[in-house]
Amino acid sequence: MARYELRCRECGKTWGHQPRSICDDCFSPLEVFYDYDSVRATFTRERISQQPPNMWRYAELLPLPEGFRPSLPVGFTPLLNAPHLAERLGTKRLFIKNDAVCLPTLSFKDRVVAVALAQARNFGFDTVACSSTGNLANSVAAQAARGGFQAWVFIPSDLEPAKILGTKVYGARVVPIAGSYDQVNRLCSQIADEHRWGFVNVNLRAYYAEGSKTVGFEIAEQLRWRLPDNVVVPMAGGSLINKIKKAFDELIELGLVEPKPVKIFGAQATGCSPISTAVKAGQSDIEPQKPATLARSLAIGNPADGHYAIKTITKSGGWAEDVSDREVVECIQLLAETEGVFTETAGGVTVGSARKLYQQGRIAPDETTVLCITGNGLKTTDALAGKYETEAAIPPKLVEFEKYLQNTLEVPETVEV
Repeated sequence: MARYELRCRECGKTWGHQPRSICDDCFSPLEVFYDYDSVRATFTRERISQQPPNMWRYAELLPLPEGFRPSLPVGFTPLLNAPHLAERLGTKRLFIKNDAVCLPTLSFKDRVVAVALAQARNFGFDTVACSSTGNLANSVAAQAARGGFQAWVFIPSDLEPAKILGTKVYGARVVPIAGSYDQVNRLCSQIADEHRWGFVNVNLRAYYAEGSKTVGFEIAEQLRWRLPDNVVVPMAGGSLINKIKKAFDELIELGLVEPKPVKIFGAQATGCSPISTAVKAGQSDIEPQKPATLARSLAIGNPADGHYAIKTITKSGGWAEDVSDREVVECIQLLAETEGVFTETAGGVTVGSARKLYQQGRIAPDETTVLCITGNGLKTTDALAGKYETEAAIPPKLVEFEKYLQNTLEVPETVEV
Protein backbone atom coordinates (compact mmCIF):
# COMPACT_ATOMS: atom_id res chain seq x y z
CA MET A 1 0.00 0.00 0.00
CA ALA A 2 0.95 3.66 -0.19
CA ARG A 3 2.01 5.46 2.99
CA TYR A 4 -1.69 5.94 3.77
CA GLU A 5 -5.05 5.10 2.22
CA LEU A 6 -8.76 5.22 2.99
CA ARG A 7 -10.40 2.06 4.27
CA CYS A 8 -13.83 1.24 5.57
CA ARG A 9 -13.86 0.96 9.35
CA GLU A 10 -16.19 -2.04 9.24
CA CYS A 11 -15.74 -4.11 6.07
CA GLY A 12 -12.12 -3.10 5.41
CA LYS A 13 -12.58 -2.23 1.72
CA THR A 14 -9.86 0.13 0.49
CA TRP A 15 -10.74 3.35 -1.32
CA GLY A 16 -7.32 4.81 -2.11
CA HIS A 17 -7.27 8.62 -2.07
CA GLN A 18 -10.46 10.48 -2.91
CA PRO A 19 -12.86 13.01 -1.38
CA ARG A 20 -15.36 10.65 0.19
CA SER A 21 -16.26 9.62 3.74
CA ILE A 22 -18.64 6.65 3.38
CA CYS A 23 -18.13 3.12 2.07
CA ASP A 24 -20.54 2.37 -0.79
CA ASP A 25 -20.61 -1.32 0.12
CA CYS A 26 -21.68 -1.17 3.78
CA PHE A 27 -22.34 2.55 4.33
CA SER A 28 -19.85 2.73 7.21
CA PRO A 29 -17.40 5.61 7.71
CA LEU A 30 -13.98 5.63 6.11
CA GLU A 31 -10.77 5.90 8.10
CA VAL A 32 -7.18 6.70 7.14
CA PHE A 33 -4.89 3.68 7.54
CA TYR A 34 -1.09 3.93 7.45
CA ASP A 35 1.77 1.67 6.43
CA TYR A 36 3.61 1.96 9.72
CA ASP A 37 6.64 0.10 8.44
CA SER A 38 7.21 2.83 5.84
CA VAL A 39 7.57 5.52 8.52
CA ARG A 40 9.16 3.51 11.33
CA ALA A 41 12.72 4.62 10.50
CA THR A 42 11.91 8.33 10.28
CA PHE A 43 9.18 8.80 12.89
CA THR A 44 11.47 8.84 15.90
CA ARG A 45 11.81 10.98 19.02
CA GLU A 46 15.10 12.41 17.79
CA ARG A 47 13.79 13.42 14.39
CA ILE A 48 10.60 14.88 15.82
CA SER A 49 12.58 16.98 18.32
CA GLN A 50 14.49 18.56 15.43
CA GLN A 51 11.32 19.85 13.76
CA PRO A 52 9.66 23.27 14.37
CA PRO A 53 7.25 23.38 17.34
CA ASN A 54 3.98 22.88 15.49
CA MET A 55 1.73 19.98 14.45
CA TRP A 56 3.67 19.40 11.22
CA ARG A 57 6.45 17.74 13.23
CA TYR A 58 4.21 14.64 13.07
CA ALA A 59 3.71 14.85 9.28
CA GLU A 60 4.60 11.18 8.67
CA LEU A 61 1.41 10.15 10.49
CA LEU A 62 -0.86 12.71 8.86
CA PRO A 63 -2.61 12.24 5.48
CA LEU A 64 -0.74 14.99 3.65
CA PRO A 65 -0.12 15.13 -0.11
CA GLU A 66 3.38 14.62 -1.45
CA GLY A 67 5.32 17.86 -1.46
CA PHE A 68 2.96 19.59 1.00
CA ARG A 69 4.48 22.73 2.53
CA PRO A 70 2.60 24.23 5.50
CA SER A 71 2.16 27.99 5.70
CA LEU A 72 0.80 28.20 9.27
CA PRO A 73 2.44 27.04 12.53
CA VAL A 74 -0.69 25.30 13.81
CA GLY A 75 -0.63 23.29 17.02
CA PHE A 76 1.98 22.42 19.65
CA THR A 77 -0.08 24.28 22.24
CA PRO A 78 1.01 24.35 25.89
CA LEU A 79 0.54 21.47 28.30
CA LEU A 80 0.20 23.36 31.57
CA ASN A 81 0.71 22.01 35.04
CA ALA A 82 -2.44 22.98 36.98
CA PRO A 83 -1.63 22.82 40.70
CA HIS A 84 -4.25 25.33 41.88
CA LEU A 85 -7.09 23.66 40.00
CA ALA A 86 -5.76 20.30 41.18
CA GLU A 87 -6.04 21.45 44.79
CA ARG A 88 -9.64 22.54 44.23
CA LEU A 89 -10.49 19.19 42.63
CA GLY A 90 -8.69 17.15 45.29
CA THR A 91 -5.92 15.76 43.12
CA LYS A 92 -2.16 16.11 42.62
CA ARG A 93 -0.96 15.54 39.03
CA LEU A 94 -3.28 17.54 36.81
CA PHE A 95 -2.45 19.09 33.44
CA ILE A 96 -4.32 21.34 31.02
CA LYS A 97 -3.84 20.81 27.29
CA ASN A 98 -4.60 24.37 26.26
CA ASP A 99 -5.85 24.61 22.68
CA ALA A 100 -7.52 27.90 23.60
CA VAL A 101 -4.35 29.46 22.14
CA CYS A 102 -4.07 27.38 18.95
CA LEU A 103 -3.30 29.30 15.75
CA PRO A 104 -4.94 30.83 13.84
CA THR A 105 -8.41 30.99 15.49
CA LEU A 106 -7.94 29.81 19.08
CA SER A 107 -9.43 26.32 19.01
CA PHE A 108 -8.34 22.76 18.27
CA LYS A 109 -10.37 22.92 15.04
CA ASP A 110 -7.40 24.71 13.48
CA ARG A 111 -5.61 21.36 13.47
CA VAL A 112 -8.26 19.45 11.57
CA VAL A 113 -8.91 22.23 9.07
CA ALA A 114 -5.20 22.52 8.27
CA VAL A 115 -5.12 18.85 7.21
CA ALA A 116 -8.44 19.03 5.35
CA LEU A 117 -7.40 22.06 3.31
CA ALA A 118 -4.13 20.38 2.36
CA GLN A 119 -6.20 17.66 0.73
CA ALA A 120 -8.70 20.16 -0.69
CA ARG A 121 -5.82 21.69 -2.64
CA ASN A 122 -4.63 18.24 -3.68
CA PHE A 123 -8.08 17.32 -5.04
CA GLY A 124 -8.37 20.57 -6.97
CA PHE A 125 -11.18 22.23 -5.02
CA ASP A 126 -11.36 26.02 -5.28
CA THR A 127 -14.23 26.28 -2.77
CA VAL A 128 -14.26 24.82 0.74
CA ALA A 129 -17.19 24.60 3.10
CA CYS A 130 -18.42 23.18 6.39
CA SER A 131 -21.32 22.76 8.74
CA SER A 132 -20.34 24.14 12.12
CA THR A 133 -21.31 24.89 15.69
CA GLY A 134 -18.80 27.76 15.71
CA ASN A 135 -15.13 26.95 16.07
CA LEU A 136 -14.94 25.06 12.79
CA ALA A 137 -16.59 27.98 11.03
CA ASN A 138 -13.90 30.35 12.31
CA SER A 139 -11.09 28.05 11.28
CA VAL A 140 -12.38 27.22 7.80
CA ALA A 141 -12.96 30.90 7.06
CA ALA A 142 -9.52 31.99 8.27
CA GLN A 143 -7.51 29.24 6.62
CA ALA A 144 -9.49 29.50 3.39
CA ALA A 145 -8.62 33.19 3.23
CA ARG A 146 -4.94 32.42 3.68
CA GLY A 147 -5.05 29.56 1.19
CA GLY A 148 -6.90 31.47 -1.52
CA PHE A 149 -10.08 29.38 -1.36
CA GLN A 150 -13.66 30.59 -1.50
CA ALA A 151 -15.44 29.59 1.71
CA TRP A 152 -19.07 28.77 2.48
CA VAL A 153 -20.04 28.19 6.10
CA PHE A 154 -23.38 26.78 7.25
CA ILE A 155 -24.39 27.32 10.87
CA PRO A 156 -27.41 27.02 13.18
CA SER A 157 -28.96 30.49 13.37
CA ASP A 158 -28.65 30.66 17.19
CA LEU A 159 -24.85 30.54 17.21
CA GLU A 160 -22.92 32.86 19.56
CA PRO A 161 -22.49 36.34 18.01
CA ALA A 162 -18.72 36.32 18.59
CA LYS A 163 -18.35 33.14 16.55
CA ILE A 164 -20.46 34.53 13.71
CA LEU A 165 -18.38 37.71 13.66
CA GLY A 166 -15.20 35.62 13.90
CA THR A 167 -16.23 33.88 10.68
CA LYS A 168 -17.54 36.79 8.62
CA VAL A 169 -14.44 38.89 9.22
CA TYR A 170 -12.43 36.54 6.99
CA GLY A 171 -14.75 37.06 4.05
CA ALA A 172 -16.56 33.72 4.15
CA ARG A 173 -20.16 33.39 2.99
CA VAL A 174 -22.08 32.56 6.17
CA VAL A 175 -25.45 30.84 5.73
CA PRO A 176 -27.54 30.66 8.94
CA ILE A 177 -30.03 27.80 9.00
CA ALA A 178 -33.23 27.78 11.05
CA GLY A 179 -32.56 24.42 12.65
CA SER A 180 -30.23 22.33 14.79
CA TYR A 181 -26.67 21.40 13.87
CA ASP A 182 -27.84 17.95 12.83
CA GLN A 183 -30.23 19.53 10.33
CA VAL A 184 -27.47 21.82 9.07
CA ASN A 185 -25.16 18.85 8.61
CA ARG A 186 -27.75 16.88 6.65
CA LEU A 187 -28.24 19.86 4.35
CA CYS A 188 -24.48 20.10 3.79
CA SER A 189 -24.32 16.41 2.85
CA GLN A 190 -26.92 17.11 0.16
CA ILE A 191 -25.09 20.21 -1.08
CA ALA A 192 -21.82 18.23 -1.27
CA ASP A 193 -23.54 15.83 -3.69
CA GLU A 194 -24.56 18.71 -5.97
CA HIS A 195 -21.54 21.03 -5.92
CA ARG A 196 -17.86 20.34 -6.40
CA TRP A 197 -16.89 21.83 -3.07
CA GLY A 198 -14.55 20.46 -0.45
CA PHE A 199 -16.70 20.08 2.67
CA VAL A 200 -14.14 19.56 5.40
CA ASN A 201 -16.50 17.54 7.60
CA VAL A 202 -18.37 15.75 4.81
CA ASN A 203 -16.40 14.56 1.77
CA LEU A 204 -13.02 15.44 3.36
CA ARG A 205 -13.99 14.18 6.81
CA ALA A 206 -11.69 11.14 6.90
CA TYR A 207 -8.63 13.33 6.27
CA TYR A 208 -9.86 16.20 8.42
CA ALA A 209 -10.37 14.03 11.50
CA GLU A 210 -6.74 12.86 11.46
CA GLY A 211 -5.60 16.34 12.47
CA SER A 212 -7.04 15.69 15.93
CA LYS A 213 -4.38 13.03 16.53
CA THR A 214 -1.80 15.75 16.99
CA VAL A 215 -3.41 16.61 20.35
CA GLY A 216 -2.51 13.11 21.53
CA PHE A 217 0.97 13.18 20.01
CA GLU A 218 1.71 16.46 21.78
CA ILE A 219 0.41 15.29 25.15
CA ALA A 220 2.78 12.32 25.04
CA GLU A 221 5.77 14.35 23.87
CA GLN A 222 5.16 17.12 26.40
CA LEU A 223 4.99 14.50 29.16
CA ARG A 224 8.52 13.51 28.07
CA TRP A 225 7.29 10.68 25.90
CA ARG A 226 5.07 9.12 28.52
CA LEU A 227 1.36 8.48 28.32
CA PRO A 228 -0.93 9.90 31.00
CA ASP A 229 -3.10 7.71 33.19
CA ASN A 230 -6.26 9.55 32.19
CA VAL A 231 -7.45 12.08 29.65
CA VAL A 232 -10.77 13.97 29.82
CA VAL A 233 -12.09 15.09 26.43
CA PRO A 234 -15.16 17.16 25.49
CA MET A 235 -17.44 15.43 22.99
CA ALA A 236 -19.55 16.89 20.21
CA GLY A 237 -19.39 14.63 17.14
CA GLY A 238 -17.14 12.22 19.05
CA SER A 239 -14.15 12.34 16.70
CA LEU A 240 -11.58 14.03 18.96
CA ILE A 241 -11.77 11.43 21.71
CA ASN A 242 -11.29 8.61 19.19
CA LYS A 243 -8.33 10.28 17.51
CA ILE A 244 -6.51 10.97 20.77
CA LYS A 245 -6.76 7.25 21.51
CA LYS A 246 -5.55 6.45 17.98
CA ALA A 247 -2.55 8.75 18.50
CA PHE A 248 -1.58 6.93 21.70
CA ASP A 249 -1.92 3.56 19.94
CA GLU A 250 0.27 4.71 17.04
CA LEU A 251 2.99 5.94 19.39
CA ILE A 252 2.99 2.54 21.08
CA GLU A 253 3.02 0.75 17.70
CA LEU A 254 6.09 2.73 16.61
CA GLY A 255 7.92 2.39 19.92
CA LEU A 256 7.96 6.08 20.91
CA VAL A 257 6.25 5.43 24.26
CA GLU A 258 6.05 2.51 26.63
CA PRO A 259 2.74 0.65 26.41
CA LYS A 260 0.35 1.43 29.25
CA PRO A 261 -3.40 1.59 29.73
CA VAL A 262 -4.88 5.07 29.44
CA LYS A 263 -8.43 5.63 30.64
CA ILE A 264 -10.40 7.85 28.28
CA PHE A 265 -13.17 9.96 29.77
CA GLY A 266 -15.78 11.84 27.76
CA ALA A 267 -17.46 15.10 28.78
CA GLN A 268 -20.77 16.53 27.58
CA ALA A 269 -23.34 19.12 28.55
CA THR A 270 -26.44 17.61 30.15
CA GLY A 271 -28.61 19.50 27.66
CA CYS A 272 -26.99 17.56 24.80
CA SER A 273 -25.48 14.35 26.10
CA PRO A 274 -26.26 11.46 23.74
CA ILE A 275 -22.85 9.83 24.21
CA SER A 276 -22.63 10.12 28.00
CA THR A 277 -26.25 8.97 28.32
CA ALA A 278 -25.44 5.83 26.31
CA VAL A 279 -22.28 5.11 28.31
CA LYS A 280 -24.13 5.44 31.61
CA ALA A 281 -26.89 3.15 30.35
CA GLY A 282 -24.42 0.54 29.11
CA GLN A 283 -25.63 0.96 25.53
CA SER A 284 -23.45 0.71 22.42
CA ASP A 285 -25.63 2.87 20.19
CA ILE A 286 -26.75 6.48 20.31
CA GLU A 287 -30.29 7.69 20.88
CA PRO A 288 -30.38 11.17 19.26
CA GLN A 289 -31.28 14.14 21.44
CA LYS A 290 -32.60 17.62 20.75
CA PRO A 291 -29.89 20.04 21.99
CA ALA A 292 -30.80 22.47 24.79
CA THR A 293 -27.56 23.86 26.22
CA LEU A 294 -25.50 27.05 26.19
CA ALA A 295 -22.48 24.88 25.27
CA ARG A 296 -23.35 25.27 21.60
CA SER A 297 -19.99 24.05 20.32
CA LEU A 298 -20.91 20.62 21.72
CA ALA A 299 -24.58 20.72 20.73
CA ILE A 300 -24.72 17.79 18.31
CA GLY A 301 -27.69 15.60 19.10
CA ASN A 302 -26.80 12.79 16.71
CA PRO A 303 -22.98 12.57 16.74
CA ALA A 304 -21.43 10.97 13.67
CA ASP A 305 -18.71 9.20 15.67
CA GLY A 306 -20.79 8.58 18.77
CA HIS A 307 -20.79 4.79 18.42
CA TYR A 308 -17.00 4.73 18.15
CA ALA A 309 -16.62 7.18 21.05
CA ILE A 310 -18.60 4.81 23.25
CA LYS A 311 -16.29 1.94 22.25
CA THR A 312 -13.18 4.03 22.94
CA ILE A 313 -14.42 5.04 26.39
CA THR A 314 -15.66 1.65 27.54
CA LYS A 315 -12.73 -0.40 26.18
CA SER A 316 -10.28 1.90 27.97
CA GLY A 317 -12.06 1.47 31.31
CA GLY A 318 -13.12 5.11 31.30
CA TRP A 319 -16.49 6.76 31.73
CA ALA A 320 -18.55 9.68 30.49
CA GLU A 321 -20.07 12.51 32.49
CA ASP A 322 -22.20 15.54 31.77
CA VAL A 323 -22.86 18.83 33.55
CA SER A 324 -25.62 21.43 33.69
CA ASP A 325 -25.34 24.89 32.17
CA ARG A 326 -24.94 26.32 35.66
CA GLU A 327 -21.97 24.03 36.27
CA VAL A 328 -20.50 24.94 32.87
CA VAL A 329 -20.41 28.65 33.79
CA GLU A 330 -19.14 27.92 37.29
CA CYS A 331 -16.25 25.84 35.90
CA ILE A 332 -15.32 28.44 33.27
CA GLN A 333 -14.82 30.78 36.22
CA LEU A 334 -13.04 28.11 38.27
CA LEU A 335 -10.44 27.45 35.56
CA ALA A 336 -9.87 31.15 34.98
CA GLU A 337 -9.52 31.97 38.68
CA THR A 338 -7.18 29.05 39.47
CA GLU A 339 -4.97 28.74 36.38
CA GLY A 340 -5.47 31.93 34.37
CA VAL A 341 -6.99 30.06 31.42
CA PHE A 342 -10.16 31.54 29.93
CA THR A 343 -12.02 28.76 28.18
CA GLU A 344 -15.20 28.69 26.15
CA THR A 345 -18.23 26.71 27.28
CA ALA A 346 -16.78 23.38 26.07
CA GLY A 347 -13.92 23.83 28.53
CA GLY A 348 -16.40 24.44 31.32
CA VAL A 349 -17.95 21.11 30.37
CA THR A 350 -14.55 19.39 30.57
CA VAL A 351 -13.61 20.86 33.96
CA GLY A 352 -17.08 20.25 35.39
CA SER A 353 -17.13 16.66 34.22
CA ALA A 354 -13.63 16.08 35.60
CA ARG A 355 -14.77 17.42 38.97
CA LYS A 356 -17.57 14.84 39.03
CA LEU A 357 -15.20 12.05 37.99
CA TYR A 358 -12.89 12.87 40.91
CA GLN A 359 -15.84 13.05 43.30
CA GLN A 360 -17.04 9.64 42.11
CA GLY A 361 -13.59 8.12 42.57
CA ARG A 362 -13.34 7.20 38.89
CA ILE A 363 -10.04 9.11 38.67
CA ALA A 364 -7.52 8.59 41.48
CA PRO A 365 -5.84 11.70 42.92
CA ASP A 366 -2.29 10.35 42.48
CA GLU A 367 -2.73 9.60 38.76
CA THR A 368 -1.54 11.83 35.91
CA THR A 369 -4.61 13.34 34.28
CA VAL A 370 -4.91 15.68 31.29
CA LEU A 371 -7.94 17.89 30.70
CA CYS A 372 -8.42 18.96 27.07
CA ILE A 373 -9.40 22.61 26.74
CA THR A 374 -10.44 23.02 23.12
CA GLY A 375 -11.45 26.66 22.65
CA ASN A 376 -11.04 30.24 23.87
CA GLY A 377 -13.46 31.99 26.21
CA LEU A 378 -13.43 35.18 24.17
CA LYS A 379 -15.70 33.33 21.73
CA THR A 380 -18.47 32.70 24.26
CA THR A 381 -18.49 35.74 26.52
CA ASP A 382 -22.30 35.79 26.38
CA ALA A 383 -22.25 32.74 28.68
CA LEU A 384 -20.98 35.02 31.47
CA ALA A 385 -23.53 37.79 30.91
CA GLY A 386 -24.60 39.30 34.23
CA LYS A 387 -21.95 37.46 36.24
CA TYR A 388 -19.80 40.53 36.91
CA GLU A 389 -20.91 43.99 37.94
CA THR A 390 -19.48 47.12 36.33
CA GLU A 391 -17.67 49.15 38.98
CA ALA A 392 -18.42 52.83 39.31
CA ALA A 393 -15.41 55.00 38.40
CA ILE A 394 -13.57 56.88 41.15
CA PRO A 395 -11.81 60.25 40.79
CA PRO A 396 -8.04 60.06 40.03
CA LYS A 397 -7.01 61.06 43.55
CA LEU A 398 -5.17 59.08 46.20
CA VAL A 399 -7.64 60.07 48.90
CA GLU A 400 -10.46 58.69 46.80
CA PHE A 401 -8.62 55.41 46.26
CA GLU A 402 -7.92 55.08 49.98
CA LYS A 403 -11.60 55.61 50.66
CA TYR A 404 -12.47 53.01 48.01
CA LEU A 405 -9.94 50.58 49.49
CA GLN A 406 -11.37 51.01 52.96
CA ASN A 407 -14.90 50.36 51.75
CA THR A 408 -13.73 47.32 49.84
CA LEU A 409 -11.93 45.79 52.79
CA GLU A 410 -14.60 46.45 55.36
CA VAL A 411 -16.16 43.27 56.65
CA PRO A 412 -19.66 43.59 58.12
CA GLU A 413 -19.84 42.75 61.80
CA THR A 414 -21.51 39.46 62.58
CA VAL A 415 -24.61 39.74 64.67
CA GLU A 416 -24.98 37.15 67.36
CA VAL A 417 -28.45 35.74 67.84
